[in-house]
Amino acid sequence: MRNKILVLLITLTTLFTNSCSEGGGINIFSVEDDKALGAQVAAEIAADPSTYPILNESTYAEAYDLLYDIRDRVLNSGELFHEDDFVWELHIIEDDDIVNAFCTPGGYIYVYTGLIKYLDDEAQLACVLGHEMAHADLRHTTDQLTEIYGVSLLLSIVLGSDQEILGDIATTLASLAFSRDDESQADEYSVIYVCPTEYYAAASAEFFEKIEAEGGIEIPEFLSTHPSPENRIEDILAKYEELGCGGTQRYEDRYQDLIDALP
Repeated sequence: MRNKILVLLITLTTLFTNSCSEGGGINIFSVEDDKALGAQVAAEIAADPSTYPILNESTYAEAYDLLYDIRDRVLNSGELFHEDDFVWELHIIEDDDIVNAFCTPGGYIYVYTGLIKYLDDEAQLACVLGHEMAHADLRHTTDQLTEIYGVSLLLSIVLGSDQEILGDIATTLASLAFSRDDESQADEYSVIYVCPTEYYAAASAEFFEKIEAEGGIEIPEFLSTHPSPENRIEDILAKYEELGCGGTQRYEDRYQDLIDALP
């Protein structure tokens, strides 16, 4: 009986440690749980090169160096809650047909070559990275995975007692549909993260505009969900004006170096 009570107390402690998420909601996982789950999902992705053909960092060192430089400018803005907690590790997935990026719990960032080649400059990529990093930093990702898979299943994965579902979770993360509020907040925090940098912090609005104007591509999940692109463009520009961001840099030439460094 005493053992059952102890297990219950440990479970409750795990559930409610750091339960208030940075985004203002309730998250039943701790930051350490996010890190553990993210590491396990990253290992699953690495073990499935047919689905996720990740470019080797040594072979494509120039591309990774340029991409990490963009990430570092966002990360070093001083605005992320978990700048020092999460790994913020970058991986480039070779698939020119997919215009997308995603970030696991704990900060493992995956960027498709199709997205890099579709964008026009570093500022746009910095803002898209900021959006995906915001989902992890504000801990939207574990919130959403909890809704899909349930508390007990995710906890069993974190505790190492159920690993069979990891492949499914990895696939889900690549096309995860967040709530309207989560998407709006990720848009907002992308501007907040990029605002202290040299980059034009509202460049993600241009991404929405380009998608709408050109069409003909598979819409990334984070662009296809509500609120509407028109409202999101307005909100991004309004946040930019509210913060009085001064960065104007685009670095088109250096961005072309990144594209040229890809296969």
